[in-house]
Amino acid sequence: MPKIAIDISPLSDGNKTRGVGYYTKNLVDSLQAEIQTNHNYKNWQINLIESSDFKIQNFDLVHYPYFDPFTLTLPPRTSTPRIVTVHDLIPIQFAKHFPVGIKGNLKWQIQRHRLKQSDYLITTSHYSKHIIKDILPYPEGQIYAIHLAADSTFHLITNKKVLKTVHDKYHLPDKFVFYLGDINWNKNIPTLVEVCTQLNYPLVISGKAATAASPIHPWTKDIHWLQEKAAQNPLIKLLGFTPDVDLSALFNLATIYCQPSYAEGFGLPVVQAMQSGCPVVYSQETSLWEIMDFCGLSFDPYQPKQLQRALTRFWNQPPLRQKYIQKGLKRAKVFNWHYTAVQTLSVYKLALINEK
Repeated sequence: MPKIAIDISPLSDGNKTRGVGYYTKNLVDSLQAEIQTNHNYKNWQINLIESSDFKIQNFDLVHYPYFDPFTLTLPPRTSTPRIVTVHDLIPIQFAKHFPVGIKGNLKWQIQRHRLKQSDYLITTSHYSKHIIKDILPYPEGQIYAIHLAADSTFHLITNKKVLKTVHDKYHLPDKFVFYLGDINWNKNIPTLVEVCTQLNYPLVISGKAATAASPIHPWTKDIHWLQEKAAQNPLIKLLGFTPDVDLSALFNLATIYCQPSYAEGFGLPVVQAMQSGCPVVYSQETSLWEIMDFCGLSFDPYQPKQLQRALTRFWNQPPLRQKYIQKGLKRAKVFNWHYTAVQTLSVYKLALINEK
């Protein structure tokens, strides 16, 4: 009877409202559901551990569903098989945009060493798999790309009363471009803001980082820039943290969802947008092409004119938006937490078999 430990500390720290927390919660829920209904995993135990200080030797396998290059989140290797989910290595891949100093680099070397001692790695896209393989380096055959999914909260909403309630709650314009997520260099938010301003398109931004009081630091310069722009420009509306139940309505209300990133490990909001019936304009860089599969309008994030053209096409052509709404709804069905759970359990099984 395998005893699996999953470190769920991201659900009780600053990651709770970010992608890592979303992944951890939905992964645990889907794993538990699969174990309860699939006879192949009869008697398997999922143990949720809230601290990295737990006794690893008491379990047959431990899974860390997160990895921070600059924080010592991984303990030294033990005899217990270990699986780590590495969502991306963007701060390492684009190091000049994410300076960490001597201490940060030292912690990265320790984390890198401990990560390489893991039995298997899970990541969220095939793009990230190849980046991880090259940076660590790590055997490609021991890295598994398992896509994330949007949960059932995100769906088409036909109830006009529900939509009006959210519209009025956030004082939204009738037409707007929507963005959800962090405000880091890789998100390329200044380009999105400048293009929307030039086009005179209202831009609504949701996410805790957009309204957070952040220290002055190279990593936060885009946050401060955005907050200053929003204070001066009524076209830019910063919502801050938004509950998922409202996010689904926001996607439904938005004219366009835009993911303008220079780099993503996966890009969950584009799946949430597609599943909610919102047409997507997305950067053609890194993982986003893999996730979107041409079910939106793409552009080169280093070419603002391309973004301008893509936004204008959707903004001015309702039939085109409807065409891509249907494409997106179909594409979103490819991503499912049941599939994520089944594939993750297969990696667990592989680690347990190889340990015997």
